[in-house]
Amino acid sequence: MEKIFVVLNPTSGRGSGGRAVEAIRRAMRGASLPFDLFETTRRGEATEVASEARRSGYGIVAAAGGDGTINEVVNGLAQAAEHGQPVGPLAILPVGTGNDFASMVGTPPRLDSAVQAISRGRTRGIDLGHVRIRTDEGLLARYFDNNLGIGFEAQVTVESYKITQIRGFAVYLLAVLKALRSYQHPHLQIRWSTPQGQTRCVDQESLMVSIGNSRRTGGGFYVTPDAVIDDGQLDLVIARGLNSLQILSLLPRVMFGAHRNHPAVRMDRCTSLSIVSNRPLPMHTDGEVLTKSARALSITMEPQRLQVIV
Repeated sequence: MEKIFVVLNPTSGRGSGGRAVEAIRRAMRGASLPFDLFETTRRGEATEVASEARRSGYGIVAAAGGDGTINEVVNGLAQAAEHGQPVGPLAILPVGTGNDFASMVGTPPRLDSAVQAISRGRTRGIDLGHVRIRTDEGLLARYFDNNLGIGFEAQVTVESYKITQIRGFAVYLLAVLKALRSYQHPHLQIRWSTPQGQTRCVDQESLMVSIGNSRRTGGGFYVTPDAVIDDGQLDLVIARGLNSLQILSLLPRVMFGAHRNHPAVRMDRCTSLSIVSNRPLPMHTDGEVLTKSARALSITMEPQRLQVIV
C-alpha cells in the first residue's frame, strides 16, 4: 500500500487527540500500514501540511481529530487537486468532540476499526460545499463537507470554545444556553436555486440559516434531518426570529430532527445559495468558526468530489 500521511490535531476532543497518539501508532503498525504522523500546533496548519503531503506523493491523507480537523485537511486536499479532479482520498481517525461527519459518512467509531478500513481501501464519493464570504476584514473562501451555519448556530459554536470542563454533546447544549443571553437577530436576504431549477427568496428577521450536507451537526443536533451526503444537493433550514423561550421549546425538536413542520422553520433543498445580512454575523464551517463578521456569502456545491475511505 502507498504511504499514508496522518495529520493529528492534539487539541481535538478537548485533548483526546493528543492522548491518542500512541494508540494511533500501534493501530497503524498492527495493520502493517506504512505512515508518517504530523502533529499540528496551530489553526490552519492541517490545511497546509495536507496539501503539501498530497503534492509530495502520499497516496492517502488521514485526518486524526474531529470535524474541524477534517475540514482543514479537506481544504488542503482540495488545494492540491487539479480543477474538477477528485479530492482525496481522505481517511478519518475520529478522536474529536462531535465526530459528526465521521459518523454520517460511515467511518467506524473505534480507532482500530477505522485503521482496518484504511487497509481495505473502500472509498465513497461525497458532495463538497464551497462558500465565498464577504466580511468586515475582506473576502474568504472555504470548502465544507458536513455543514455550514450562520447566525445563532454559529454563535453556539463560538460559545462552545469557551467551555473546557466538559466534553461531547453536553458542550453544545450548554453553549446553546450561553448563546441565548447575547444573540441579536439579523435581517437576512436569502436567495437559492432548487434542484428543479426554481429560484426562491426569503427576506426576514432570522434566527439562523443552516446548510447541511449531512443530517447531523453539533455532536447530536439533527438540524437538516433529511440531508443525504452524496445526493448532489444541500439541505437548507431557515428559522425566523424567535424569543428565548421559543428557542428553548424548539431545541428538543432539533435534537431529534422533529422540527420539519414547526411554523418558524422553513426547509428546502438547493444547489446554490446566497445570503446578505444587515449586520456582521458569526459563521462556521464544519463546527469551526471561520469569521465573526460575515456580511454576505455565496454557496455552491460540487457533487461527489470528495473521496472518503469508509
